Amino acid sequence: MKKRILYTCLISVLSLNLFLGARLYLKSEEAAQRDEVYESMETFSRVLETVRDKYVDPEKVTYKQLIDGAMKGMLGTLDPHSEYMDLAKFRAMQEDSSGQFGGVGIQVSQRNGVLTVIAPMDGTPGAKAGLLAQDQIVRISGKSTEKMSLNDAVKLMRGRPDTSVKVTIRRPSTGKVFDLNIKRAIIRVTTARDYDGKSKFPLMAGKTGYVRLSSFGDKTSGELEAALKKMEVAGMKSLILDLRDNPGGLLDQAVLVSEKFLAKGRLVVTTRGRDKRALEQRTASGRNRHPDYPVVILVNAGSASASEIVAGCLKDHGRAVLVGVKTFGKGTVQSILPLRNGAALRLTTAKYYTPSEKVINEVGILPDLKVDMTPQQIRDLFHKRSPGGLENLSQEERERAKKASDLQLDDALRVVRWLETMKPDARTKALKAKDFQKKLKEALKDA
Repeated sequence: MKKRILYTCLISVLSLNLFLGARLYLKSEEAAQRDEVYESMETFSRVLETVRDKYVDPEKVTYKQLIDGAMKGMLGTLDPHSEYMDLAKFRAMQEDSSGQFGGVGIQVSQRNGVLTVIAPMDGTPGAKAGLLAQDQIVRISGKSTEKMSLNDAVKLMRGRPDTSVKVTIRRPSTGKVFDLNIKRAIIRVTTARDYDGKSKFPLMAGKTGYVRLSSFGDKTSGELEAALKKMEVAGMKSLILDLRDNPGGLLDQAVLVSEKFLAKGRLVVTTRGRDKRALEQRTASGRNRHPDYPVVILVNAGSASASEIVAGCLKDHGRAVLVGVKTFGKGTVQSILPLRNGAALRLTTAKYYTPSEKVINEVGILPDLKVDMTPQQIRDLFHKRSPGGLENLSQEERERAKKASDLQLDDALRVVRWLETMKPDARTKALKAKDFQKKLKEALKDA
């Protein structure tokens, strides 16, 4: 009995010591962190004042210029997508989302420290000039992009309509380096188009519908809805959704597009931030749901961000078959945080995960059926499909482009024919089966 009392006392004393020790440790850690903050801020202030006092050109070192530069540098060290946007940059970003801006019409990103084309937009100067996804921009107007921020690169390529900008391109697929003089234009973006780059949406052979989404702007879901209704009235039996060279855009639009093909409550995408317990799950609302006809999604290396959310979601739920090549792998969430001075922060705050918990960032989404196309075939198709895309080509190039075949679309049509032979429940079960890709190849081989 005495031993039990002794042990109880010892445990109580040890527990009290551990508790008090932990409290003291945490307080010392907090104090150390406070001291570190004060020390760092003091160093920053000294550097700021030293630069203001000693720099050779005083007109370049106002407090506003230095603070703006410091914030751009701070955000720029985090990742290629986080940035401090001054008032002009923030307004330009808002123009992008609204569907109209001035420039050459390409989406770019930093990939392994290299300024890389995600995709040219249909019918824009960049597309007409022949730029391709994965092209690397080496120089802009003679200035090297090696240490240039994404913000500065975009600013150099934008400008008044009918003025030209010279870009030096390195094409990794061929190793060639060449210059392009691209005339800027007002870029008006209609994100949902038919195969001919228009908004008529005629059905293809076999009553198959086709919609190409060039990006995810604030009108994308509405444009797609109108296209689907028009084709359904005409008797559409299956759909090909083309997300090739779609660099992404607004998360909300990706959710609205996905839920058109999902039952209410189905998970579309999960976002996880710094606190792993604080996650956001976006589910289908059940509004504007369309019939369970077969869906094939075309993807390639230019399909990024919101495109990957849609493709990954519908693939995971057995609602669509993916045809093409692996997507870009841009799966991070950038939150826009406005500031009182009219500027804003674009800050990476989370990562995207598909419904089956697959990570997208730097991994991408693999297609169910891989279909490669050469850079020349892709270039010819760009010219063939873009309004006015054949105008600036030589006679030889024009004739070749006119004869260009879309191998990925051809196989997508073969896939929908096979899917049409199954009932919706059986089709979903087949698409989610582990051996689906093997059965798909066998079915196409026998067709």
